[in-house]
Amino acid sequence: MGFYLNAGNDLFRRALNSRIYVDKSELIAYTNSILDTENEYICVSRPRRFGKSMAANMLAAYYDKSCDSMSIFKELKIAQNPEFEKNLNKYDVIFLEIQNMIAEAGGMDKLIDYIKSSLIRELETQYSDYIKCSEQNLFLMLKNVYQNSSCENNGFIFIIDEWDCIFREAKNNAEIQKEYLEFLRALFKGRDYVKLVYMTGILPIKKYGTHSALNIFNEFSMTNPRQLAEFMGFTEGEVKSLCDEYDVDFSEMKRWYDGYKFKKIGHIYNPKSVVDAINYDEFVNYWTSTETYEALRIYFDLNFEGLKDSIITMLGGAHCPVNIQKFQNDMTTFESKDDVFTLLVHLGYLAYIEDSREVFIPNFEIEDEFKNAVEGSNWTEVVNAINLSDTLLGATLNLDQTAVAQIIDSVHDETVSLLKYNDENSLSCVISIAYYSARNDYTLIREFPSGKGFADVVFIPRKNCAKPAMVVELKWNKSVNGAISQIKKKNYANSLDDYFGDVLLVGINYDKEKKKHECVIEKCQKQI
Repeated sequence: MGFYLNAGNDLFRRALNSRIYVDKSELIAYTNSILDTENEYICVSRPRRFGKSMAANMLAAYYDKSCDSMSIFKELKIAQNPEFEKNLNKYDVIFLEIQNMIAEAGGMDKLIDYIKSSLIRELETQYSDYIKCSEQNLFLMLKNVYQNSSCENNGFIFIIDEWDCIFREAKNNAEIQKEYLEFLRALFKGRDYVKLVYMTGILPIKKYGTHSALNIFNEFSMTNPRQLAEFMGFTEGEVKSLCDEYDVDFSEMKRWYDGYKFKKIGHIYNPKSVVDAINYDEFVNYWTSTETYEALRIYFDLNFEGLKDSIITMLGGAHCPVNIQKFQNDMTTFESKDDVFTLLVHLGYLAYIEDSREVFIPNFEIEDEFKNAVEGSNWTEVVNAINLSDTLLGATLNLDQTAVAQIIDSVHDETVSLLKYNDENSLSCVISIAYYSARNDYTLIREFPSGKGFADVVFIPRKNCAKPAMVVELKWNKSVNGAISQIKKKNYANSLDDYFGDVLLVGINYDKEKKKHECVIEKCQKQI
């Protein structure tokens, strides 16, 4: 057993010993299916806090020939697979955790030499029969071990965790980045001793012109998870089971940590935040334990054309179109807001819908980070608008129609320089920003389905909130009374499932000629 070559299964045992463990062992069925094939090179990129290291430790524990892992896998889902034992503890595993190794090496410029010398030393120790001490070429050593070993499943499995650390921490050092990629290419490409390479990181593989030094890899990412979608985070079913087991409010869990979506499996949750919320019995922003809003603010301050407009629209609950194709898979090459938004998808700050090619802010936790970043970027117009939201909510609950119209006028005046204000969609965005603080007590749903159409914006009180529900209908240069009539005619209030009590019907119209908003508020009650 070594530090990097056949390091054992202790790290995965620790995960299994934790209070909360969600079984993702069926990932092994996929890696077994591509082992020793032309598809044996995979790069899995997803944000921090999304279980990358746990998956890497699990694969190492399964394949590592230096240990006996039957006892730790026999109760997991993968044990039901008929080929479960075929590759269990049958291979040499080289596990490189790049972030730690950079520190151990004494810097990024020493990393490659450190990897080579460390693996050479461990190969000499574990396979002295096949290696001449005078031979100090890592690639030849690996080849000699492979060709001379009499083991049934000879060959190496490489697991590299945080493979892209250099591209994140040495953002502007193209020379070190390229040298690192060339080392990985030389280690893997065309090598018969390689049986599987599983790399994890946040960024997909860096693009250099029309070619990549690592074009042998199949990529699985937050923009295209492919067959590994269910292993990119916690599925909704897994989160529901956890909430049932630990008596946790699923609706709050969903509001705080849901929002990422993959077309084949639906909703995906942030695993670390879900676990923290259960362990600490508190729904708060756990993102700040590994990231700060300043990381997000850096990209806001690039200030590409249309960036503010889109961010404000997303803060208002809307989706924005994005072109992810030109992104160069690094943290410095940006030519447009599309490049910024694509990076934010990979970092976990935005969710991506593959079918519609849109991005949006996924949940309350990330929304909090966006709000902090907006404040830190001195976007005074947006900050002023958000600061008015408490007053607006109070005026609405007091049925003060005049005050509501005036406050929305003020919010509009703050944001009009940033938004194209010319239809009900832009009006809806302004209203969502204007009622921003209501999210503390309400679940806000835009385009709420009622059976007879869609209510523009609905505010449903969260559990233990005594405030009334609100149904808001918006009109652009029409009649405010017509908005109220539409709410009544289509019976939007009675479409609020599982809610009974007072409902405020709020009609808002923007008069294009007067450049003023109008408001009518009525109270009704939804009966049991």
